[in-house]
This record gives sequence, structure tokens and C-alpha cells, in this order.
Amino acid sequence: MFLKDKDHGWSPLLWIAYLGFFFMDPVMSHASARIWLLDILGALVFLVLYLGLFFLENPRALAHIAGLVVLGMLFAPINGGACTFFIYAAAMVPFCVQTQTAAVIGLLIVGAIGASEELLLHANNWVLFYTGLFPIIIGAGNTFFAERNRMNHKLRRANEEIEQLAKVAERERIARDLHDVLGHTLSVITLKSELAGKLIDRDPERAGKEIREVEEISRAALTDVRDAIRGYRSRGLTAELAHAKSTLETAGLSVQCDAATTVALPAMQESVLSLAVREAVTNVVRHAQARTCRMRLEQYNGSCRLQIQDDGLGGSSLEGNGLRGMRERVEMIGGTLQRSTESGTTLIITLPVKELATAGAESSPD
Repeated sequence: MFLKDKDHGWSPLLWIAYLGFFFMDPVMSHASARIWLLDILGALVFLVLYLGLFFLENPRALAHIAGLVVLGMLFAPINGGACTFFIYAAAMVPFCVQTQTAAVIGLLIVGAIGASEELLLHANNWVLFYTGLFPIIIGAGNTFFAERNRMNHKLRRANEEIEQLAKVAERERIARDLHDVLGHTLSVITLKSELAGKLIDRDPERAGKEIREVEEISRAALTDVRDAIRGYRSRGLTAELAHAKSTLETAGLSVQCDAATTVALPAMQESVLSLAVREAVTNVVRHAQARTCRMRLEQYNGSCRLQIQDDGLGGSSLEGNGLRGMRERVEMIGGTLQRSTESGTTLIITLPVKELATAGAESSPD
């Protein structure tokens, strides 16, 4: 309801100026002190009902409008300007209901009450017009503005919901990315630190190399975290596969990486697959207790297929946060994720991509 939204500012105070028409009749007819006292009392009651529509915390709008109509009925016999109350009531009706149909019904009721009373009082045609028909005309005009206000209100609510959903989606994206970045990086740091600890006595040079790599990985992780928050993190799928191979070999696994050199992916698909490789390798290092791991990347028939397979312990069919985040990212761009935990773990991700034109055009006939 427009009146309840408090978006009207100070305009209601300006509209009070129309109450001056209520006092024209006693001024022109040189009304007695008793009539003036009643008119002033009626005006005060009007102000309470009218301003209450705008400034009370929880106004009963239709009750206030009914009060304005009752004021008009009470003062019609002694003041021809009582039609002002009917006009105010009709003007407010469209803003206090939820539909145009309800507004039309309300206007007809207000107009019918005003016209009926003036007919009973045998008022002249002008008074009958201003009491019965003119309020309907004013209210009908306000119906357009009320409907526009309702549409604007719905639009604001929709925009607020969209903004809230965008914030939630961004928080979820940051949570998924930070999980992948920190989970993978901390696993590698732990792995290399343990290896350096074992080598420090028998091979100090190799231990020092591992420690230097820990420093480099830590610095890279800091950059990754910053980029993840900005939403631009991706160092490329080729680099990610090479890093994954190095990490797995450091963990003592035999690694086979078959990546088609002709695979060319849009940035979004490449970023999703890069994160998938990172998460999958982290799981292999942490949980699989595998001896071999095979990574295969190929593109055919408008799809790109990534397969990561190890010969480890397999695992539970339940998905953890990392795998769940991976699946959400894949499905968000129309891909599929299949996971098998028999004879180790096999992860297959298929993404739809557009076939790129081959380099070099066919020669035209002579």
C-alpha cells in the first residue's frame, strides 16, 4: 500500500489546503458561532483521520476512509462544503486497496453514499455533482497513480530480492573458491613440509629446495585468495594440469597426464575445469592412498571431457563441501559430473563447448 510505504514525503501537508473549501460555506453564509464551532471540530477530526493515513505506524486505512465519509454525512445538512470530505475519501481509496477492481468498488460506494444523502436533503444539482460524481472522477484519476505506485513497489521488492540473491551467490562463490584454493594449497604445503623434514638430514639440498617451493606456493596462494575474492582467479588449465602432476609426483604417485594440445576452451569453462583439477588432486593426495593417477582431457562433438582416475581406496558416496562446490560450478554452465568409487575413484566432467574453427582455411579451387 502506497500510504504505508512512507514514500510520499511532505506532500500530504500540501493537500490539506483543499480543506479550505469546507469553510467557504460558513464564511459566505455568515454562519453562527455554534456552526463555526461544529465546523472547526469537524475539521480537527478530519485532520486526525487524514494525517493518520500517512503518519501512523499501522493505520487502518479503510476505517479512516469510512470516518471521512461519516464526517461528510454528518456535516452535509449544515455545511454545503461537506462534499470536501467525500472528495478526500474517494481520492484516498485507490491508494488503500490492492487492486483496481477494489478501487472502483470503493469509489462507487463513496459516490453512492454522497449522492444518496444529497438527494434526501433535496440539494441542488451542483451540490449533488460535487458530492456524488466529482469524488468518483478524482478517485478514478488517482487509480492510475496508485497502480503505478504498486508496480514501482513490486519492482523495488524484486530488485531488493535480486540484490540479496546476488549477495548470497557471491558469498557462496567465494566460499567455494577459498575452499578449493586453501584446501589444495595447504595440502601441498603440508606434503612438501613433511618431505623436507624427512630429507633435512640425509639430503639437505633437496630439503632446502622443498622449503623454497613451500615459500613460492604460499606467495602464490596469497595471490589466489585475493583473485578469488575479486572473482578473476584462473591461471589456465594447462598450468593447472602441470601443477597437479607435480603435486601428485611429490606425493609419490605415478602420474599419467594425457591432455590434448588442441583443446581450446572459453574462459568460464577453463576456470571451472581448473578448479575441478585442483579439488580432485587435493582429494587424491589427502584421502586416496593411491599409487597411480591418470588425468585425461579431450574435446569432441562440441563437448570437453576431463577424467581423473586413481587406484586408491575409493570413498563414501556422500559428497563433501569441495565435491559439492565442484558439481555446482559444473552444472551452472550446463555440464555434468559423474563420480565412481569402485576400484579407486573416477571423476568424469563433461562440459558443452563450441567447436572452434580449425587453424588454416581450405584452399580454394584454382
